[in-house]
Amino acid sequence: MSVLESLKKAIRSAAAHNPDVQLAPSCILWPDGDRQWENVVPRLQSDVPELFQLGTFAPDKRIGPAIWLRCVIARKLKDFSLPDECIPILYLPGVSRQDLRAVETCPEHLKPLAELQFRGVIWSQVNAKDWTILAYLKSSTGGLGLDVAQDSESKHAMQLALYRVLDEEVAMLRGKHLDKDYFNTLLSGGDPIRDLLQWLDQGDGFKAARDENQWRGFVEICKSQLGFDPENDGPLKAAEMLANRKGPWSGVWGRFCEAPARYAKVPALIRKTPVPMDFFEDKSAWPQWNEQQEKSLRQELLRIAALPPHQARQAIIEADVQHGARREQVWADIGESPLALALAHLTTLAEVTTQSLAAGSAKDMAAAYQTSGWAADASALQALGCIQQTEDRAAISSVLQNVYLPWLDEAARHLQSDVDQNGYPGGFASNKSGDTPDPGLCYLFVDGLRYDLACRLRDLLSAEGLAVESEVGWAALPSVTATAKPSVTPVKHLIQGQEVNADFEPSVAATGQSLKGGYHLKKLLKDSGWKILDRTELGSTHDLAWTEISDIDHEGHERGAGCAKQLDSVLKDIRDRIKQLIGFGWRAVQVVTDHGWLLMPGGLPKTELPSALSENTWGRCAAIKPGASCKETLFHWHWNPNLSFAMAPGVSCYRNGVEYTHGGISLQECVVMKLCVSNSTATSQSSVTIGSVAWKGFRCKVTILATAGDFSGLRLDIRTHAGNSSTSVATTDRPFKEDGTASVVVEDDSLIDHQAMIVVIDAAGHLVAQQETIIGKE
Repeated sequence: MSVLESLKKAIRSAAAHNPDVQLAPSCILWPDGDRQWENVVPRLQSDVPELFQLGTFAPDKRIGPAIWLRCVIARKLKDFSLPDECIPILYLPGVSRQDLRAVETCPEHLKPLAELQFRGVIWSQVNAKDWTILAYLKSSTGGLGLDVAQDSESKHAMQLALYRVLDEEVAMLRGKHLDKDYFNTLLSGGDPIRDLLQWLDQGDGFKAARDENQWRGFVEICKSQLGFDPENDGPLKAAEMLANRKGPWSGVWGRFCEAPARYAKVPALIRKTPVPMDFFEDKSAWPQWNEQQEKSLRQELLRIAALPPHQARQAIIEADVQHGARREQVWADIGESPLALALAHLTTLAEVTTQSLAAGSAKDMAAAYQTSGWAADASALQALGCIQQTEDRAAISSVLQNVYLPWLDEAARHLQSDVDQNGYPGGFASNKSGDTPDPGLCYLFVDGLRYDLACRLRDLLSAEGLAVESEVGWAALPSVTATAKPSVTPVKHLIQGQEVNADFEPSVAATGQSLKGGYHLKKLLKDSGWKILDRTELGSTHDLAWTEISDIDHEGHERGAGCAKQLDSVLKDIRDRIKQLIGFGWRAVQVVTDHGWLLMPGGLPKTELPSALSENTWGRCAAIKPGASCKETLFHWHWNPNLSFAMAPGVSCYRNGVEYTHGGISLQECVVMKLCVSNSTATSQSSVTIGSVAWKGFRCKVTILATAGDFSGLRLDIRTHAGNSSTSVATTDRPFKEDGTASVVVEDDSLIDHQAMIVVIDAAGHLVAQQETIIGKE
């Protein structure tokens, strides 16, 4: 029961009488000489239709002079029709019980009411005093019997907060000490720390949005709990105390750090306060200190970029020891520590690149790359993705040029040498056969899904509860879309390479029509029974389908190293498209890609190739003119090994200033991952719902529904707490049958009519559905 309900009940109970020996009182008089209750009477009137107030005539508010109130009691007013059993309550602000009892000295405006003390009853304390707010809350005789402080500040705060006190549950107030802090907190909204942060963030707007009582409550609670006066000390003083985090302000700082975006103007206020001069003082709460640390780190990275690579790697790790803690501070959360965040990825890069990949055969190198080498590529991308400012990008880029680039180049040269001597592990088109899968498979082509991005995508999909199988392979040579995309289609066996081809573009084997532009490739897929879906279509799960999404390769060519900031959102788009297809009912989604790529901010090194020697020069490969003699190492074309092309050595390019490119031979360009995504057990069961529950004695029969129609691995149990298997009250859990039904027995007859939870669990013991029940209830 709320305080308001208790108050209504207490006032009405004043009219209690024995009808066998007493007449019902004509009214209940509620004197309030100090006007303590006046502000909440309109609130009471909304719930108590028989409540009227003495005052200036305002019948729409049920307020009127004494003679008008006499008419109300006599039920002579047409506008107010009270039931006969309803006893009017007359609230008398500014009138004490003693004013009514002294009839001979009673003021003229009260005389019409004086005789009502004999025909009616007065709601007052047992000692005949008027009910004050304090008395009603504290008294155990006729009041609520609560623990209420009696000092003047508490009384004042209680008066201001009365409107909110009415909504409090009496049971929740018992056992609490109700003092000025409690009432001020209640008045200010119940969360003084949040209110303080909002005041700092909103400025004058905070006060303008509150009435005088709420503002006074806020001021008093700040003074009492934080030792701070918003009116006299001002926001800059509060910002300084917040940054110092001493005493109760530590909790305020903690709240700010939990959601700094909600209080976006607070950092600017702290920035206007002085940073402590004491060397041993913790300065991390000042944004200007963090800015100084970022500047220091930027200079350190530029220094590291000038060191020999092995020394640079060690210096990166040492820098992380100094700056790594800043990643856990609030400034990192709001994007003001980009270099500290990037440093974490540079540290991983430094650790991974201490081990060279330039050893063994191509297959050995690929195995080492899959184990750990790819993390260097991922770290370089993520470090670039952390930064916004040009000067920060210059610092990160210089480190990557010094540490990452030589590691890339060394591995690429070793791989190229092995391929030149022992052949390319990816083979040629003549070794490939077509795909003949069962219906329900959808191919999803992603242009440029490099190995490290495929790993990240795999993790995103697994986190969604999808089953993901991966298979590692080699891109077709040269690793450009024109050559490599057709090689991952299910119709690759219907494609061949012409004897003359400067664009590395194969053709339809049966007709010789070039696949350039994509039309004939799609036609080949259609003619082979594959449905082509655009980027939003879902198709029919009884078919075989091909669809494409998120051109990573386009982002790379368009933005260069700037594409690093876009890749998180691109991967999430791919994830969401796969979820959409799987959710629609496709048996599996086969994610395929054509090639990887190299990325180096500031540009990859250039290799000169005279234009007279080449028919078509790409970033990393070139078609050499027939009969031309060159020093470049030549490699065979995937679609026709009789044709050869040149590749730039190491990770160099035939063009100047290229940040993003592919088409050559390197682990980053050539090692690719294919993902097969399907509905995992957990995902299929996530759509399970409980259809019906039937109790027959202590046996409970449950029918479930599943969108996939597969109930294998699902079991039924009954527990007192759904998430705790040890609270099971069933003799044993039972598997669901093929028709989606199962039943269990509760043997403990003392549990009859007790509440419990019906739970459906999967083979791993995870909850997939639950519903409340009453044991034994039909």
